[in-house]
Amino acid sequence: MSSLSSAARLANPLMQWFDLALKTHEMLLSSGSVIRMRTERMAKAGLTPSPADLAEFQLMGQEKLTAASESGMAMVKQWHSSQFSLANRAVQQWVQGTTAFLLLAGSVTPAQAVANGDAFVQSAAGSVNAASQLPGMAARIAREGLKPIHAAATSNARRLADLEA
Repeated sequence: MSSLSSAARLANPLMQWFDLALKTHEMLLSSGSVIRMRTERMAKAGLTPSPADLAEFQLMGQEKLTAASESGMAMVKQWHSSQFSLANRAVQQWVQGTTAFLLLAGSVTPAQAVANGDAFVQSAAGSVNAASQLPGMAARIAREGLKPIHAAATSNARRLADLEA
């Protein structure tokens, strides 16, 4: 899929949630596979694990900490940029709406009232548009948080499958 069509697809909040669900599904399948392979390895190692087993067992904990840390940082970074963008747009909409309302209230002629009423309606539509971006922001935050965990789970599944083969 080209990056343009991918970017256009992810502009739609519903598609963002769908993409997140697919990535979560893939991550869960990979995690199940990794858990199975590592549990079998632990069971085979028993009370006398080999140095390779010990290295793999240590890697498990380190990978989880790394992925959780990267996930948290990615979500905070995305939340911060989204929050700043949304706050900036909310202030702009508030100023535009207040200005449009005051102009409408101060209209002297019917023509001014119609023109100022139209500006007020346009401002309200802009506010609704800004508010409609919240679901997409939430999906982007969740997607950014899932990326490191997904990457770790899928790469482990491939690596361990290669070792098992």
